[in-house]
Amino acid sequence: MAQHVSLGLAVIIFIAGVIFAGLFNMGLSATNEMDFCTSCHSMKINLEEYKETVHYKSASGVRATCSDCHVPKPFVPKMVAKVMAAKDVYHEIMGTIDTREKYEAHRWDMASRVWAKMKANDSRECRSCHDWDAMDLAEQDRMARKRHGRARDEGKTCIDCHKGIAHEEPDEPEEAEEAEEAEEAEEAEASGQG
Repeated sequence: MAQHVSLGLAVIIFIAGVIFAGLFNMGLSATNEMDFCTSCHSMKINLEEYKETVHYKSASGVRATCSDCHVPKPFVPKMVAKVMAAKDVYHEIMGTIDTREKYEAHRWDMASRVWAKMKANDSRECRSCHDWDAMDLAEQDRMARKRHGRARDEGKTCIDCHKGIAHEEPDEPEEAEEAEEAEEAEEAEASGQG
């Protein structure tokens, strides 16, 4: 009798696990849809910009959606991205970015966080479609061929050159620009003295 109960309990736990996994996967899939991503008022600003880019409409008919660029494919980084995305929902609810004016006031900070993440992971999501090994530099125009070849040799990542490729690139705040110029001057001075 005890064996039947144990077997029955194991079957119930297994079935519950399968159902949970299926529902969990459905939830992840649903939150990766562009309609979900742009359902918040503030994300409609991004949607308008995105519709004007080659990532939305291209000669080949290939379209990169929000999740293609902003959600990693590997499971653990994907879960981290989903948790971090909760802050966007929080700021939408709290009214931090719920108007175009408020959104624009925070655009530099939001973009800088995304760029830093992309730089840190070697533009992992870009490389799902744009892989160095798959690029035929000979088929690119002279300028792109030269820049891509040099970028590859220098170990650059996509975001080093392609900020603003899918969304409007924000103006750098004056204080950040001044700090960057001061840092560049210090580096130039240090290299001149070395």
